[in-house]
Amino acid sequence: MSTASGAPVIRVGIIGQGRSGYSIHCAHLRADPRYQIAAVCDLLEERRQKAAEEFGCETYADYRDMLKRDDLDLIVNASLSHQHVPITLDIINQGFNVVCEKPLARRAAEVDELIAAAKKSGKIFTIFQQSRYAPYFQQVRKVLDSGVLGRIVMVRCAFNGFARRWDWQTLQEFNGGNLLNTGPHPLDQLLQIFGPGEPQVTCIMDRANTFGDAEDFVKLILRGEGRPTIDLEISSCDAFPLYTYHVHGTRGGLTGNQSGLKWKYFTEEEAPEQKLIREPLPNQAYCTEKLTWHEESWEVPKEKTDLFATISGGYYTDLYKSLTEGAPLRITPEQVRQQIAVIEECHRQNPLSRLDG
Repeated sequence: MSTASGAPVIRVGIIGQGRSGYSIHCAHLRADPRYQIAAVCDLLEERRQKAAEEFGCETYADYRDMLKRDDLDLIVNASLSHQHVPITLDIINQGFNVVCEKPLARRAAEVDELIAAAKKSGKIFTIFQQSRYAPYFQQVRKVLDSGVLGRIVMVRCAFNGFARRWDWQTLQEFNGGNLLNTGPHPLDQLLQIFGPGEPQVTCIMDRANTFGDAEDFVKLILRGEGRPTIDLEISSCDAFPLYTYHVHGTRGGLTGNQSGLKWKYFTEEEAPEQKLIREPLPNQAYCTEKLTWHEESWEVPKEKTDLFATISGGYYTDLYKSLTEGAPLRITPEQVRQQIAVIEECHRQNPLSRLDG
């Protein structure tokens, strides 16, 4: 760990220079003075050359050669999804701190193996669940935690759109599909709302617009005693997406997307006093009353409109504190294990045929 102006600088090795490794991790780390991109690994020569030119770092075709170094403080595993578990296990066993891209794994037992290895090594092991830092989600949590909506009965979340896809992330053999590709973002958020423990899982998957053999439509319901019902959609065949979050509460509700939210609620003190009436109401009337609604709204601040930059910055700020000050991890592998257990059950309920290679 080197220092600049007295502050530690984290030397980072990054495995993978694809959409995540280059466009997300490198995009942030190259501009963050607390970190230095010291090494990059990718199978493609043109990507290695580009990294050497842009970052002035050493490059490797085989990540195992990079792990022979002793001057790296952190390894970011942004390899292909199906390689996350074996490569992360190698990184941990070689004695490095590691950030693994999502999806962490396909099965909960794989996460258990990684957790055990990390505890044995004594190194930091965390997962890039950066959407927990999304401004819209933090605002949703703020409203829910305030209690103004009353008891939260149901939280609906939709990461929907209309798209056709034909790349490697549409294939089951590479741990593709909407649930493993996109799902870790909203599912991590929703499980923070649900709380610890294993929820009851009901899931429907379908293949709609994909050219591969993995699902591109997911409907997922999570339930638990004393918990809100969680309703998650991840659809690639929704031409008219309506919202990102839609919350039902006993005293009001919330709705909105990543750019803005609105919510309204009434207070018990201001509500008309009512009591149960068993007899028919006069004049065949329906139950009607006038509630005083309090309405509020939120828009994403201008300085946080670049979502990817905002959430990456939040993630790497907290990670820096863990690496340099010993602060507790914000994203723990135990939390992500809960997510992977849900995903595993979804796949168990929806076995899909596979394409021949």
